[in-house]
Amino acid sequence: MIDKTAIIHPSAKIADDAIIGPYTVIGENVIIGHRTRVISNAHIEFAEIGDDCTISPFTTIGSEPQDLGYKGEPTKVVIGDGTIIKENVTVHRGAACGDFTTRVGKKCLLMVGCHVAHNCVLEDEVILANLVTLGGHVHVGFGAFVGGMSVFHQNIRIGDMAIISGFSASRQDILPYSKGEGRPPVPRGLNVIAMKRRGVSQEIRTAANEAFKLLISEDLNTSQAIEKIKAEIPMNEYIEKMIEFIKSSKRGVLLKTHKSGHESLED
Repeated sequence: MIDKTAIIHPSAKIADDAIIGPYTVIGENVIIGHRTRVISNAHIEFAEIGDDCTISPFTTIGSEPQDLGYKGEPTKVVIGDGTIIKENVTVHRGAACGDFTTRVGKKCLLMVGCHVAHNCVLEDEVILANLVTLGGHVHVGFGAFVGGMSVFHQNIRIGDMAIISGFSASRQDILPYSKGEGRPPVPRGLNVIAMKRRGVSQEIRTAANEAFKLLISEDLNTSQAIEKIKAEIPMNEYIEKMIEFIKSSKRGVLLKTHKSGHESLED
C-alpha cells in the first residue's frame, strides 16, 4: 500500500506488500522488500532495503555522504532483512571508495537520532542506542551493542558482541566480546552474558575470560600476553578471533587505561 501523498521516483522498485506511509519521499534507485513499512515522512534514495524492515518517521537513508571528495558517483546503502530504524536516523550512502556501499545487516536496531556515515558496515544484530555517531568506514561486528550518545572515529572497528556503555568515545578499535566504558571505553570485562545467551559453553567462556585478563594485564605488553595465552590456555574460536582482531588492527586496539593529561599533572 502506498499512501496518496507519498512521492515515488519512477526508478523505485517497491514490493506489492510493502507499506509506504504519508509524505514519504522515495527517490532514485530504491528497492524496498516485502512487508517493509516506511511509516511516514521518511526520505530514501539510492538504497536497497530488505524484507520485514521498519523505517520510522523523519529518517533519511541514502543521502549524499559528508565527504568533500564525493563527486556524485553511483553509490548506495544496503539494509538487511528485519532491521528497525527509528526516528531521525541518518544513514548516508557510500563515498566513491571500497565497494561504494554503506551496509547495515539483518535484524539490527538503530535507535532515535543515530548517524551511520558513508562506507560503514554494521554486521547482523547490531544495536545502536540513541544518538550514536559513527564516522566513515566504521565496522561494527555481529551482535555488538553501543550505548547512547557514543561517538566513534572513522576507520575504527568494534568487535563482535562487544558492549559499550553510553557517552563513550574512541579513536581505537574495540576488542570483540569486551565490556567497555568511558572516554575512551577501556575494557572492564568479558561480555559473558551475551556469549551465554548465544550458546557458548561454560568451558569456552572460562578460557576466553582467562585470555582476556592476560590481554588487559598491566604486567604484560600485548605481544607477551598473546604468547602467554598460546602457551597456557586451550585455544578456541573466540580466543583466536580476539588475537586475530588485534594483529589485523590498523589503528590499535584499546586494551589498557592511558593516563589523561589531568592525571599526569597530578603525578
